[in-house]
Amino acid sequence: MTVAGSRTARLLLAVYVVVLAGIAFWPTPVDRDAGWLLQQVTAAVPWLTYPRIEFGANILLFVPAGWCATRGWPRRHPFVVPAALAVSVGIELAQGLLLTDRTSSVLDVVANTTGATLGWLLALPAVRRRTARGRTAARAR
Repeated sequence: MTVAGSRTARLLLAVYVVVLAGIAFWPTPVDRDAGWLLQQVTAAVPWLTYPRIEFGANILLFVPAGWCATRGWPRRHPFVVPAALAVSVGIELAQGLLLTDRTSSVLDVVANTTGATLGWLLALPAVRRRTARGRTAARAR
């Protein structure tokens, strides 16, 4: 990954953080108006319950965080998953303490951290290739 690629990943992460903050700290549940759609989905696919949909959505929500952070700061990639865990715990604590219509959940922390881990794993091969190229270039000098 090039320096420009790292900058792009950092920019995408900044945009993502703004969107995530909007979702995480919205005063009411963000899926409140989607109840009719969720009922249709769960009626059509009975094993796809609301808790499973919510868990999957939380996983998907954090995949970009893991990917962008890993690509944006490749040398610091080992800290991506612990940072995502800390951010997720912070979000859930804030929701539990500050937002009366929101519910904090340990399962959300698990799902969010799982998503960030998946994003990290998806970005890791590119980071390793970049590191290997850097080592090869350094030996050639």
